[in-house]
Amino acid sequence: MSQVFVTLQNGDKVKVNDHVYCSPAWNARDGTPYSVARIMEFLPPEGTPKGKGKGKENHARVRLAWYYRPSDVSDRPVADCRLLLAAIYSEICDVSQLRSKCYVIHRNKISDLAGWKKRPDRFYFTRLFDPYIKKEFEVILSPDVRNLPNHIREVLISRYEYVVAEKEIVPDLTDSLRLCATCEEWCPHPETVQCDRCKRFFHMGCVQPPLLAKPSRGYGWTCAPCSRQHEKEVDSHEVVRHITPTQPKPPKSNAPPARGRGRPRKDRAQAEKEENMEIKHYQMWPFRYFGLYTVAEDTLDPEDLIFPRTATRVGAKFQAVPPPLIDRDHPDNIEERGGDGTIEVLSLVNEMSEEEVHTVERCKRALTARTDLQSSVDWLTEVTRRMCEAYLSKRSFSTVNMKSPVRFEKWKKTETRYTDREWNDEEIIAFEDGIATYGPELRSVREEVGTRSIAEVVRFYGHWKNGKLREENARIRAGLAQPHKATVSIPNSDDEEAASVILSPSKNAYCGACRTRDSKTWYKAPKGLANSPMLCEECGLNWRKYADLHIRPMRDGSAPPSKVKPPLAERIEKREGTPLTAPPTKRAKSTPPPPAPPPSLPHIRCLTCNKSGPLGKVLKCKQCGFRVHAATCGAVLDPASVESWMCDLCENQKSPEASVNTDCLLCPRKKRDKRKRDQLFPLPDTYLRACKPTEGQGWAHVLCSVFIPETTYSDASRLRLVEGISTIPPHRWSTKCGICNESGGAVVRCSDCPKEFHISCAWQNGYKFGFEIQPVKSTRRDLTTVVNFGDETGSMNPVICCKEHASFTKRIIYDICTMNDAGETALQVYCTNYKQVPVAQSHGLLRKAKRLDSILNIRSMEGQTVAAKPGPEPHCLKCGTEYSPLFYPFRSEFVCHRCYFEQRGAEGGDDNTSCIVA
Repeated sequence: MSQVFVTLQNGDKVKVNDHVYCSPAWNARDGTPYSVARIMEFLPPEGTPKGKGKGKENHARVRLAWYYRPSDVSDRPVADCRLLLAAIYSEICDVSQLRSKCYVIHRNKISDLAGWKKRPDRFYFTRLFDPYIKKEFEVILSPDVRNLPNHIREVLISRYEYVVAEKEIVPDLTDSLRLCATCEEWCPHPETVQCDRCKRFFHMGCVQPPLLAKPSRGYGWTCAPCSRQHEKEVDSHEVVRHITPTQPKPPKSNAPPARGRGRPRKDRAQAEKEENMEIKHYQMWPFRYFGLYTVAEDTLDPEDLIFPRTATRVGAKFQAVPPPLIDRDHPDNIEERGGDGTIEVLSLVNEMSEEEVHTVERCKRALTARTDLQSSVDWLTEVTRRMCEAYLSKRSFSTVNMKSPVRFEKWKKTETRYTDREWNDEEIIAFEDGIATYGPELRSVREEVGTRSIAEVVRFYGHWKNGKLREENARIRAGLAQPHKATVSIPNSDDEEAASVILSPSKNAYCGACRTRDSKTWYKAPKGLANSPMLCEECGLNWRKYADLHIRPMRDGSAPPSKVKPPLAERIEKREGTPLTAPPTKRAKSTPPPPAPPPSLPHIRCLTCNKSGPLGKVLKCKQCGFRVHAATCGAVLDPASVESWMCDLCENQKSPEASVNTDCLLCPRKKRDKRKRDQLFPLPDTYLRACKPTEGQGWAHVLCSVFIPETTYSDASRLRLVEGISTIPPHRWSTKCGICNESGGAVVRCSDCPKEFHISCAWQNGYKFGFEIQPVKSTRRDLTTVVNFGDETGSMNPVICCKEHASFTKRIIYDICTMNDAGETALQVYCTNYKQVPVAQSHGLLRKAKRLDSILNIRSMEGQTVAAKPGPEPHCLKCGTEYSPLFYPFRSEFVCHRCYFEQRGAEGGDDNTSCIVA
């Protein structure tokens, strides 16, 4: 048969068993380097009959045997860009995808490795990667295999150039022929045991008694003659001199020597001889697996599989062997497994007559008018099963109904549903949120849903994907979207140059790798190279051919200044595998699975954590546009009212229940211009917009009420109403803030230093807010509330770190919006466990009176003036009331307790004022 040559676009002529670069167009392969492959055969176009005359064949396709680069299938860094991994894996591609010729040979066939790598388009390999079992194997030359019977070794050497085996078995294969000392037959590796004294080999079945297993690691075995000899030496009590042991010599082995770099050789003829060396191929492959799980005699079979294998999972170690079933009460009624009594019949349509089949179809259509059920696999299967039961019991088909969704199966004690119950809106929203967060990791999605089993989630995932594809196809048919093309065919070979070469670069063009400005040809840079979108000719070819791109550090005048770059491994995305058109299930996957289709719900960015979330978890005020996680503002809504949600301040404007003055009672009062009415309300673009009413019909920031330890909530799930403001100690009000240098508001202290500040000032200046879990001793667990959050268990404490300590703290601090496995935020968990007032034990008015009594007791103990009730009835100067627990002197008159605190809060006054008891 005459040799077939094909001319590539660059003028190279290639034939079968030549090595080539292969890739689709630059845009189609997303900027990844060329693939390296060996030509196995040329093929005509698909569907074209074979030509009858010689030389008339149209070779439009080619079958290629792929090579992998180590970085494609392993996370280990490999510095040698010329090293490849062989594979027994092939694909059919278009001839137009072949770029140019290259050379790939085994390392043992190269006499000068350093000189080989200096020449262009030269590669070598030492190992083989199997993409099916995702494991690497050693590759050795077939003449190096000596521990085989002669007839098997001759067939192996005559057919194959290389032998593939596990690393641990290579020394045994390359050793001299091993014969059993008893039967003088060949000793294969798995069935052989070696004596530690005489170093002879035996079959485990040839020794007496036979060995059932090899000795454990660290133990040895001796044959019977050597054991008797050792016993005689012990019984004779021969004195053995203790000589200092010398370094033992390594055992003699015929294994190939360790590979070195090789000495430089200037013999060009030798190098050309090596690259044109003839390689034996049998049925188009030079490899054959001969490892741990190979039967040597199978090599003689020309049809035996050559692929690597793994341990079988058949046997008592992997399958249960149940004892025979004995029914002591009814020994004669034992049904043999697989008999008529143990098989559940699902369909007997093949035994029905044509008229009965038509009757079944007519009755099936009359069972339901829903088109979705008529095409449902679960419904059709159950209808067929019930029709067949009626056929066996000789009942009319019209008696079959589908009203009951359950059925009884022989192998289950209880009735089960033939189809899953329908999913409600809340479950669908939780499912789509889980898909958007975790992708197709369905166990995590199942935890997000919470009300379904993993089997139901898996089945619903299939239906959900089909629904998304149905919607996409409907849009495509309506002309609203373009169909997604998985692969792009190349009509001619000029597409590669047109897609990857920049024909008209800018005047200030420079290489993103070496920073040069001079190049005859400019190539497009790979995806993720942020310095420059182009590469010079040398760097572009190095990347395309060898996947090698050395980024030179920035120097003055070499290129325009740019920002600090991350490492190259972060800039250039790691590709999935070398064969670009291989099916994903047959390639080594080193990247996460592709993202799921986008959910139908819109995503909104929360102003607290600046992270996006689906509508429902993140709410948006209908009136002012304020956006926040629902769990961090105490919003508990039905899914139907999510889009109509309004924040507390906007809700209060619509139907007032608290003061129209929305200033936080825990922050300092600021003088406002009466003409600027908009300043009365916090801006909607900050988390400080989240406010809650207090027990005195005032307002307090959610942030302030959570992080001040004295305040609590009457309903912690909704963060309403804020109580305990009057119990805040006076020093918090009188201390000046370290940020705004004002007093009047309640201050807190940094968790790492004595700096004190207002909470709203700290939030506006970018301080770190969060919660810390501190461990609790077992002896104090009864006295402290213990929570589980993340992977920690202990007492949850609020933490605020100033800028000087936020970046240096080593503590684990959970952000406000951090969620646990149950979907609760850290703020929500803290408030529920530590901020809830025991409302079942007391009434709100009684709690307020008790706090007032404590205030009076404190003031009397501190020595403040407590006047007796004056003679005439006092009345408030402002509101005129005569009923108040306390009256305060003001401008030779009195004001009531409520008006006094309102005036004091507006003026930022201190707490050193005398009072009179009403």
